[in-house]
Amino acid sequence: MALSITHQIGAFAGTPIPLETGNTNSAETTATVSAASGWKSPVSSLRCKVQKSDAVEFAPSPPVSPCGSPVLGATRAALSVACRAFATEVEAPPARGVEYSTGGAQDKKGEGVPVYVMMPLDSVTMNNAVNRRKAMNASLQALKSAGVEGIMMDVWWGLVEREAAGSYNWGGYAELLEMAKKHGLKVQAVMSFHQCGGNVGDSVTIPLPKWVVEEINKDPDLAYTDQWGRRNYEYLSLGCDTIPVLKGRTPVQCYADFMRAFRDNFNHLLGDTIVEIQVGMGPAGELRYPSYPEQNGIWRFPGIGAFQCYDKHMLSSLKAAAEAAGKPEWGSTGPTDAGEYNNWPEDTPFFRKEGGGWNSSYGEFFLGWYSQMLLDHGDRILMSAKSIFENSGVKISVKVAGIHWHYGTRSHAPELTAGYYNTRFRDGYLPIAQMLARHGAIFNFTCIEMRDHEQPQDALCAPEKLVKQVALATQKAQVPLAGENALPRYDDYAHEQILQASSLNFDGNSGESSEMCAFTYLRMNPQLFQADNWRRFVSFVKKMKEGKGANKCWEQVEREAEHFVHITEPLVQEAAVALMH
Repeated sequence: MALSITHQIGAFAGTPIPLETGNTNSAETTATVSAASGWKSPVSSLRCKVQKSDAVEFAPSPPVSPCGSPVLGATRAALSVACRAFATEVEAPPARGVEYSTGGAQDKKGEGVPVYVMMPLDSVTMNNAVNRRKAMNASLQALKSAGVEGIMMDVWWGLVEREAAGSYNWGGYAELLEMAKKHGLKVQAVMSFHQCGGNVGDSVTIPLPKWVVEEINKDPDLAYTDQWGRRNYEYLSLGCDTIPVLKGRTPVQCYADFMRAFRDNFNHLLGDTIVEIQVGMGPAGELRYPSYPEQNGIWRFPGIGAFQCYDKHMLSSLKAAAEAAGKPEWGSTGPTDAGEYNNWPEDTPFFRKEGGGWNSSYGEFFLGWYSQMLLDHGDRILMSAKSIFENSGVKISVKVAGIHWHYGTRSHAPELTAGYYNTRFRDGYLPIAQMLARHGAIFNFTCIEMRDHEQPQDALCAPEKLVKQVALATQKAQVPLAGENALPRYDDYAHEQILQASSLNFDGNSGESSEMCAFTYLRMNPQLFQADNWRRFVSFVKKMKEGKGANKCWEQVEREAEHFVHITEPLVQEAAVALMH
């Protein structure tokens, strides 16, 4: 990773606690974790209520003191181990013959929004082993102790099928999934058919499989292409979805074969540990075109991006669509007056509010074709995914990008270049929701943590209004909505916004049963385990699990969180001292 974990966490000092080692090397066997020397007993007038369950969790309870809670004790110990382990960057050799207990999580039927946590992008190494195994194990224990429902992990096409077509190496993932099962955590597995690197938050680089890259090098038109001929290698162009360009297979067939191999290899975990399959459909795993690539400084926020329809396969489809519409002159190219990546809408004839091409007959034709190609792409892959995972007990989900900049303009240019035909006069998210509804898939949306006023107002950013529009579209299409935060946030202000958005309570129009089906928190890293961030996170998870229909006592939640930060304060101070030496 680009950032050094030791420079962010350091070691805890105090009374050593031996680490659980299992099959590890000698260095791991002798490792210790620092913890405070003792607990203070709660005052006698305060009482705690602990709800028994198969897995440790925070359970709704009357307003009582958390001071004697064994849950917080478990969390404290697990947090200590997680922080100490994250400070150790030496990777242990792959474990052999590891066996874990079968502590599968039970489905929770209660109210509230379950919280999942995204795993690090490099959770599995290029050598197909679990990265920082000791830290991973300790961190999963801490997450479970905090009441987290589960984790989300990227299952990288570029790692599993890297060497040869049809040859799958699930090493690392098998062990990671067993770790999750051991700790009673559920798993959202992302079928990541895109390259890692070049997007917001990408700290590592994982290219597409070698044999896929070789085919792209032979035929560059397999890659998305802009009007200047610049190729994008994050994800194969959807223009070749149904063409056998990958050693006799179509891209959609390759995606299906990968998912089928995953199902067959982890069939024993489906529906119990693995509860959701998120199917990657574009750059960053999102159903969109790579219209705003950050790599090499091509695009900068809040630029409008650029259309990605200039490879020969996309142009062939455009030509056919124009001829079918009786306008063959529209089929030779995309818009030539739509500006460049970092323009603003009013800089361009196509996107400007008055007389812009987007609102012309040609604009309606082109944007209709461009967005429909994306919908058809999603439809094809979901058809395969639904067939493969049918009756396996897992849910299927699709991630849609939260493109909130220039949302306040008439044309919504950045959304249009990404493939979402959403303007002031047209709902571009309802067709996506309806497509997902046909396959019983979950609509997963980002930027849930953002508020309008936090964003540059000169760019007319409106993430709250965008989230509301998407929520209403999913309700109309009767599709479950799940959320993610787009950027790492550890502050209460962002947490409160997530709580509000996940309740789907817009303008007071929300029933008791209407909540997001899940929320995935970005991301598990050393910062999350810092004392203040962790205290806020524990409080946030508990509030999410309480649900809007429960008898809430937020003061109790805050007391638990404050108690937790109090008992960890000496450890954090000692860690700061250790970092100075």
